[in-house]
Amino acid sequence: MTTATGSTPALKPYLRLLTATQFAFNTGFYAVLPYLATHLGDGLGMAGWLVGLVLGLRTFSQQGLFVVGGALTDRYGPRPVVLTGCALRIAGFCWLAQAGTTATVIGAVLLIGFAAALFSPAVESETARAAVAHETATGTPRAQVLAVFSAAGQAGAFLGPLLGSLLLLLGGDFRTACIAGAVVFVGVLAGHARLMPHRPRRARTPGTGAVLPREVFANRPFLVLCLTYSSYLLSYNQLYLALPAEVERATGSQSALGALFALSSLLVVVAQLPLTRWSAHRLAPRTALVAGLAVVATGFAAVPLTPDGPAGLLPAATLVVLLTLGQMLLVPAARGLVPDLVDDHRLGLATGALSSVSGLAVLVGSAATGTLLDTPGPVLWTVLTAVPLAGAGLALTLSAGRRTPEPGATVTD
Repeated sequence: MTTATGSTPALKPYLRLLTATQFAFNTGFYAVLPYLATHLGDGLGMAGWLVGLVLGLRTFSQQGLFVVGGALTDRYGPRPVVLTGCALRIAGFCWLAQAGTTATVIGAVLLIGFAAALFSPAVESETARAAVAHETATGTPRAQVLAVFSAAGQAGAFLGPLLGSLLLLLGGDFRTACIAGAVVFVGVLAGHARLMPHRPRRARTPGTGAVLPREVFANRPFLVLCLTYSSYLLSYNQLYLALPAEVERATGSQSALGALFALSSLLVVVAQLPLTRWSAHRLAPRTALVAGLAVVATGFAAVPLTPDGPAGLLPAATLVVLLTLGQMLLVPAARGLVPDLVDDHRLGLATGALSSVSGLAVLVGSAATGTLLDTPGPVLWTVLTAVPLAGAGLALTLSAGRRTPEPGATVTD
């Protein structure tokens, strides 16, 4: 088989399944999530601090427990973990649709978050493993395959809120959106039950029962990658922290946030594949990681330097565009490095740990950066610029990784 390296990769059926899974997962999830805070506040009458607590618990139960889902994937294989995650998410959405008290809402969102903590590491680690195998067989860079996966997820994140809005416009309510999200996951569950291959349960080897296995958590290059990725995720989280404050400063309200988030998702859907196709053949993974973080840093540095445009949104739009471009450069490169830094039998755990360590960094770092929102603009944006620059400095200590041939070359299988 001959693969032209300048074209979008022709994915094998299993990779197509995993990519479609990511699209469907985000479509169902984001059909509900954007409307959760309004439902809790206006629909159930919760105080603002309680709404924030519920949303924080959902994030913690998901991101913080990714390492659990990854470890279970390594032990039992991806199929049972994915199917269990789908079943729990269906149950969580159905429960949330009926929840009317604080305790039941918290129980439902914890279940929804834990379902993702099972599902996502299993799918992401399996995609990384399949991308490496695809690269070996066809010469197609793994970053390109992972970029398709990322773009599919962003397409789902863009379509999901539109689906939720359509249901509301047609006379539905938040409960209708929850049921629609559950129906999407019924489809995902059925598809995986039919199409996801069975794999033999992995036999235990000496040391595999350790809670913190040495080959992952004493692996200096992997920990450096975790810290580097944490600097990115903390920076990207400013779309939900510093960006609203900037939009409020510039326009007097946060009504333009929805359009800016849609701009970010559309950029990924439209530009992720061509950008990754270009970078995968010209930049080593470490270089793509450093370049992406540098672009993110430029986004923060540009805010106080960009003159206000129409409606005062030009600095905010500049920040969104550069953060998104940096994300598109560095995320496939970072994900693609994980299989090179850990043993294959720990890939699920490592994939989960990458997200969990980064989530913990965001939890701590967001509290710190949040205290800076009332400081003068130059101080805030200088500190935020320093975060991805520090990550870029860490990334320079990693091995360069492999760069694929220049465009025009072909690989014959």
